[in-house]
Amino acid sequence: MVGTMRSVVVDKLASVTQACSLSHEVRIAADIPAEEGVVVVVEVLNNKSTYNTLELTSGRMAKLGKGDIVAGALGHRKALFGYSGHIPESVKPGDVIQMLNIGGVLGVCDSINPDKGKPFDCRVLGVALHFPYLGERIGVPARVGHQQLDPKAALEVNGVPVVALAGTCMEAGKTAAACAIIARMRHRGLTVDAFKATGVSLRRDILAMEDAGARRCAIFTDLGVVTTTRVNGPALTRTMLTELSAGRPDVIVFELGDGILGTYGVDAILECADIRTALSGVILSANDPVAAWGGVKLLRERFGIEPCVVTGPATDNQVGVEIITSQMRVPAFNAMSNGAALGDRVIEALGLPAAAATAA
Repeated sequence: MVGTMRSVVVDKLASVTQACSLSHEVRIAADIPAEEGVVVVVEVLNNKSTYNTLELTSGRMAKLGKGDIVAGALGHRKALFGYSGHIPESVKPGDVIQMLNIGGVLGVCDSINPDKGKPFDCRVLGVALHFPYLGERIGVPARVGHQQLDPKAALEVNGVPVVALAGTCMEAGKTAAACAIIARMRHRGLTVDAFKATGVSLRRDILAMEDAGARRCAIFTDLGVVTTTRVNGPALTRTMLTELSAGRPDVIVFELGDGILGTYGVDAILECADIRTALSGVILSANDPVAAWGGVKLLRERFGIEPCVVTGPATDNQVGVEIITSQMRVPAFNAMSNGAALGDRVIEALGLPAAAATAA
């Protein structure tokens, strides 16, 4: 229960808060739990010329600037090509924290990437409240997610084929490949559901999958997780696979955000025997031929997984394709220039019935 409350008008509701259904007039209080997923309202203190936008709950990108009042959520981030930061031990009004990503994740920045510049500094105004008790004005701290993750979640895919996309690191072309595969599957008459299993809260990737033709999409944020880890990654994956497979799609496509050797739990997911058994195909997205070689080696030797295809910038021209196919003995297709062939290769690898995969 939270005591003294006041109202504040919020200019921008970050996408990480989507499940909270906040209005632009938010009740806030000063007693802030310093915990992942707690929604806080902040004032932006500086301007930036790069990495200066925020993904809103609508999915639109809005420019941020000094004086904007924003609702975001506490979380950590450890990004190779972005900011890294942690949740502070305590948070109170007047504290200055940073915007760690464009989805509205807030914390104390520990390290920056020069290409992104310094992050937005944000003055904490208070914790956003919601009022779960019908007829009573008792406010409790708002938290992200439609439901809370069950760490003991079971896995049941109901026989639905499952495709996973893993990358050598962030920005290796996983989402572009997922979208190309989804679009081709839809063109060939398949019903596709999709989700993002790991990373830091940002809905852009699943919105792109939806635009590509996915019938239903999900992301770990829906389960109250701002940033995935080795601890929660497997349970998140099991939960979303089980929930989406209950809708009986023809196939499920999911992206493992960040890289196989990253900090967001991709390796922990691939280490789980039940999840590996559920995977009908794994696509590796790599930045260059050396990364492709290392990624294929890791999948084969550490996880016992044979990738069905390699994609990403490593396949941007025929030189990379030939290196991968000749030296790694794995088919290679570029998602941007040869998306239909990439999708056809995945459909073939899954052994989907010809009746369900008739080309449009």
